[in-house]
Amino acid sequence: MPAFYIVLNLNLNLNLNLHLNLQMNILEFISQPWHWSVSGLMIGLVMFLLIYFGERFGVSSSFKAICAIGGAGKWYDYFNYDWKKHDWLLTFIIGAIIGGGIGVGFLASPEPVQISAETIADLQALGVEAPKTNSDGMGFIPHDLFNFQALTSLKGFLFIVLGGFLIGFGTRYAGGCTSGHAITGLSNLQLPSLVAVIGFFIGGLVATFFLLPIILSL
Repeated sequence: MPAFYIVLNLNLNLNLNLHLNLQMNILEFISQPWHWSVSGLMIGLVMFLLIYFGERFGVSSSFKAICAIGGAGKWYDYFNYDWKKHDWLLTFIIGAIIGGGIGVGFLASPEPVQISAETIADLQALGVEAPKTNSDGMGFIPHDLFNFQALTSLKGFLFIVLGGFLIGFGTRYAGGCTSGHAITGLSNLQLPSLVAVIGFFIGGLVATFFLLPIILSL
């Protein structure tokens, strides 16, 4: 074989190996836990762009657009609006779903999400076990409480059905969800959003230290 082809073959193999190593390094970098400040910086950048273009961000607004697309405006004037103005928000929601699927399917950690030892001890005191392996669950929600079988119990009904209703009702009654008020509203220095966010924290503390133990004891 001429020396030229030998050198060409070596170069191709070297470039292929470098490309594969680069891909592996990128995947390894992406799949590692990132510092929380990265998310904060990205959210801040997104909010700057939204304010600059005169838009507002809120995940619950996408449900309004979905209802409008489905024709709910025929029965309720609230949904009778030009949902195409929020097509970018629907794109964001679709992207979040696809990104979440890619993260879980291809970039997931081999271990459940890590939570503090104090939280695990507090949950165990309430009868809720944190998963030790991915076969027990990824740890984002306690599968002992949130599953289809739990719907047949009073405890599961309160958590899933009544809790879901209160989230939807509260979002509409408060004029926005946590992302709408805590991110968009506070970024625009809106006093109602500050009041809403304070209410979110107070409600969370009351639910955690008073309501949760009562419901789990049922």
